[in-house]
Amino acid sequence: MQNKLIVILGPTASGKSSLAVKFAKKYNGEIVSADSRQIYKWLDVGSGKITKKEMQGVPHHLLSIANPKRRFTVAQFQKIALEKIKKIQNRGRLPFLVGGTGFYIQSVVDGISLPKVKPNWKLRKNLEKKSVEQLFLMLKKLDRQRAKSIDPENSRRLIRAIEIIKATNKPISKIVRSPRAHNFEILQIGILKSTKMLKRLIRKRLIKRLNGGMVTEVRRLRRHGLPWGRLEELGLEYRYIAQYLQEKITYQEMVAKIQLESEHFAKRQMTWFKKDKIIYWVKNQKEAKKLVEKFI
Repeated sequence: MQNKLIVILGPTASGKSSLAVKFAKKYNGEIVSADSRQIYKWLDVGSGKITKKEMQGVPHHLLSIANPKRRFTVAQFQKIALEKIKKIQNRGRLPFLVGGTGFYIQSVVDGISLPKVKPNWKLRKNLEKKSVEQLFLMLKKLDRQRAKSIDPENSRRLIRAIEIIKATNKPISKIVRSPRAHNFEILQIGILKSTKMLKRLIRKRLIKRLNGGMVTEVRRLRRHGLPWGRLEELGLEYRYIAQYLQEKITYQEMVAKIQLESEHFAKRQMTWFKKDKIIYWVKNQKEAKKLVEKFI
């Protein structure tokens, strides 16, 4: 186990967490989360964060470690995740990197060199005057590949992507990869679900979260001092619940928008993952188990 790493990835609601827990229990493993919203404190129900009961005693890392008032970067994730993985390996245990945030996973698996681009305040001020639709079209012209995987309604991410491209004079999709800072032997397992099945799973999970206090959680985040703009930046459930609580949309519109945007999000995730040709896609636990046992 000294240098092995298993990655379990896939679109939202595909069952990554439960599969990872089963394998971690069976193969003496620990889990490192690769989710850009579960990294934050207080974002529990809306982000689908695994509960203590669901963990079944398996150690989980990189959950609830950042304050949602401040943005947590990919570079920060890469540094901490690599440190955690190495420590797990040194304990003689098997690390599982689990999640659906493609850039987080790529930062670890490929050891990519992240561009150190300082904020261009003049450019940002100009871009902030544009609508999200205008920003998305601008990014699409500059980097069609990145436009396929980005949240088209997240103005902050759109502006940052444009800022990096303008500063480096090259698309983010052509980002330079550095030599790996590790010697991990890696198995990447992707969970494959049909579009029809994924829509059903997303719907089932949405109802569970709504019944589990997701709207109350957003109210609580407001009490913690998160502004409406920041809540909307967090995307998906948080964006549309924030709009509902501001009376911009009705409850029914909120539910419909969360469902539809979650489906679009799953599609963007798959677009990102399909760029990686060394992911083994599985349809069930049996297929995944064969890969794991052969690997270890």
